[in-house]
Formats: sequence, C-alpha cells, structure tokens
Amino acid sequence: MRLLDHRNRPIFIKPIVQFIMQVLSSFLHIDKNDTSPVYLQIGNQLMGLVKAGTLPAGYRLPSTRQLALSLSVHRKTVIRAYDELLAQGWLESKTGSGTFVARHLPAFKPQTLTPGLTNTAQVAGFNIHTATHLHRKVILTNTPLHLDDGFPDTRLAPVLDMSRAYRTQLLTGNPYTRLGYGDTRGSAWLREELATYLNQTRGLHITPANIILVRGTVMGLYLACTGLLQAGDTVVTGEPGWMGAQMNILQAGANLIKISVDEYGLDIDELDQLCRQQPVRMVYVTSHHHYPTTVALRADRRVQLLALAQKHGFIIFEDDYDYDFHYQNKPLMPLASADEAGMVLYCGSFSKTISPAIRVGYLVGAENVIEHLARLRRIVDRQGDTLLENAVAELLQNGIIQRHLRKSLRVYRQRRDVFCDLMNSQLHNHVQFKIPDGGLAVWTQFDQHIDLTKLSQSALKQGLYLDGESVDSNTIRLGFASSTVEELALSVEILAKLLGDI
Repeated sequence: MRLLDHRNRPIFIKPIVQFIMQVLSSFLHIDKNDTSPVYLQIGNQLMGLVKAGTLPAGYRLPSTRQLALSLSVHRKTVIRAYDELLAQGWLESKTGSGTFVARHLPAFKPQTLTPGLTNTAQVAGFNIHTATHLHRKVILTNTPLHLDDGFPDTRLAPVLDMSRAYRTQLLTGNPYTRLGYGDTRGSAWLREELATYLNQTRGLHITPANIILVRGTVMGLYLACTGLLQAGDTVVTGEPGWMGAQMNILQAGANLIKISVDEYGLDIDELDQLCRQQPVRMVYVTSHHHYPTTVALRADRRVQLLALAQKHGFIIFEDDYDYDFHYQNKPLMPLASADEAGMVLYCGSFSKTISPAIRVGYLVGAENVIEHLARLRRIVDRQGDTLLENAVAELLQNGIIQRHLRKSLRVYRQRRDVFCDLMNSQLHNHVQFKIPDGGLAVWTQFDQHIDLTKLSQSALKQGLYLDGESVDSNTIRLGFASSTVEELALSVEILAKLLGDI
C-alpha cells in the first residue's frame, strides 16, 4: 500500500505498521450514503471490532494521521472518532506512546455469526412473564365507514376553539410556570372549573381538592386498582362487562367476580348474597349506561348499592363514560351525588365528550383518597399535559364545551333515530335490539346462525368496520354517533346485502 500526503508526496511507513493498517482498514468502511457522520461510522466500527474480540485489550491503534490517510478522510475526522471512544472508555491514550484499546476492558471472545441467531431488535435476551388478561387487540381502523364501539364524531369537535385556547396557553403568561412542572393532581384552573361544572351538572358537592386529573378513565381506574387494592382482594363487575376494567383489576392481583346484568342493570340482590359470603373490596359499575348493554341502573338498585357499600365497606368505582348523552329525558344523577358515606370514586373524561385524542379525564373522591392517588400518580406520570388541561379549562369557563355538548346531543339523537329506523326496516330479519335511552351505540343481538367474525371480515372488504368479537350471546355494540346519516345508510345497506347472502 502506497500512501501519499496532502502534496501527493509518498509517505514511507514501516512494514509492520503498514500491515496493521491494511488489516484494520479492511474492517472499516465509510458509507457516503449513510446519514451518520463519518467520525461516528469510524468510531462505531472500531467499537464493534473491540466487542467482537478482533481488537484485544492493549492493542495499539494506528496514529490518527496514518488511519486518516488509509481511509482517505480528514485527520480531524479520525481525531474526533478517537476522542469519542476515549470519552466512552473504549480507548486510552498515553502521551508519546499512542492510542490503545483500553486495558481495563474484559476479554471479548471472538464471535462468529451463524444463521438462525435471534434478532435482538425483535426478541430480547431475557424472559418476559406475560399475563393472558393483557392480550387485548388494539383497534386501529381507517375504513370510510364504521359502526364502532360507540365513539364520538371528531368532525364535530370544537377544534378551532381548542387550538386558539392551546395557543394562548403556549404563548402567554410566565413560561417558567406554564411550561414547567406542576401539581401532580393536575391543573389547578381545570380542577376549579370542573368542581363548578360537576356540581352544577351532576349534583356533586365537591371542591378542587376532591379531583385528580388523569389521561382518561383507564388511567383513573389503574390508579384506583393499583393504589387501593391488594393481591387477593375481591372486586365485582357486571357480566357482560368492559374488558378494560377487568384487565386493570386482574393486573392488580385482585380476585375478579362477575355478577349478572339484566334489563335494570347490575343485579344487586346477587351482590348482596356475595357480600354475605365473603369480603368485597370494590364494585366497578357503569350506572348511567351500563357497558356494553346501555341499560341504566334502576333507582331502587342505586339506593341498595349505596347502602350495601356503606354496610360492607366496599369501594364503588363509578365509570360515567357518557353521562352527557341521554336522549329521552334528563340524565340520571350519578351515584356519587347521593353518596353520604364517601364510598364512591367517580370517574369521567372528555374523550367521549370531544375526541379520544383529548386525553383529559377526572377522578373524584374524598380528599385523603385523592392525596393518596396523587402520590401514586407521581411515579407513573409526573403530571398531565398542563397546557391541554388549561386549554380545556378555558373552554369550560367560556361555555364552549357546554355549547358543543348541546349541539352534539341533538346530532347524536337524530343519528340514533335514523340508525334504529334503518335497522328496523332493513335488518329486522337478522337482528334484535332496543332503542337506547342514551349513549353512542346500540346493543344489537344477531341471529345465532350468523358468524359475527366472518360478517365483520366481509364488511371490512366492503369498507365497513364493525367489531366482530361478540361479548355475549352473539351480541355486539354498533356505534352510530361517529357516522353521518348518509354514512349510516350506506353501512346498513352493506350489512343488509351481506346478511341477505347468508
């Protein structure tokens, strides 16, 4: 190998050094198409040679000038590569002697790559103990038509008002306060507005100290289960019920017991019998519109449930996921509004009110419970999105969310009526349902001979999404709120055709 200096004059190198450089440079390759800087390419490749055992501890590297000439790069590039490895401890330098592979490194055995080795980017080298209750499919769909689980129509969301409010929070005020760390319980402003709003609309009697802001009902339930349950505690839910709640309960190590739900909601007599037999720590309930059936918990059962909680000392976790959408009359007041013994944790969010992307929810309880859960929240998520929370507070203060809810209620009521009429006229031979008093979906029972999984797969090919995983007795939720009247008509038309071909 004949090396030239910057003036194209030959450089004479001792044969042994020349041999070392030939061997080393054969391992180093500069990729001009690589987005990584050249010095990092050199440094990473040298590090790889050390890890592979090719360059042993104490090995003397060529001078920066010699390696730069060998690789046809600027000497400063090699200097920077060496400096990077020196800083990381892979190399060591001795004045007047040169640069060496660090002697303190352990001896790396040469490794030979063989076919079939595990790709560590895909599979870790350590064991993972998974739980079956966590294996729940994440639904991502971009089909033009959808009869989903009961989602709001994000096209109705007050995005312009939200963007203005968010921009205001981002650009105005003391940046140290607005953009820094805040209260683990969430924005003080939003908790103040929520206390007023929930007292006015839900009949609660709370202050900001009774509220912790969360990123949605799932987070509120996670905090409650993790912070208030111990392994082996008994928790009761309705059957059928929400898998998201069941996952949190099981993850906390609790013993999950399901009791029946009928046309009047959770069977409180069955709960009473259970409480006589064993201690119950928590009851999870969706009292306003039971998920998934949409039935409301009847008034006498509400009174009984609160009385049982006080008598046996169990927590009621009230998930009020769609309180604002009730069409027949005024919404039923939540259990929390009649709780005189401090047994209810009340949870809601703006994910159904505005959009699933707006990750702002609230958990309401006694002050000492909120303080306890705030300490737990700190190790899960230091705080929420203060800018977003303050933006929501501004929308509440200005009445924008309230106007949005009134508008959405009118739109969703119309869509419910149209959708139910369409199903009665075109699908009556295949489905049975009751027109829901509220909520964003219709609990629909299909004939037993219909395979809902195959039906959903066929519908997907036609550009229509529906959840083919039946919760109970070939029954699923068909969400109407996120579709326009025209989209609902097309969706029912597709279903009618597919069911007619069965």
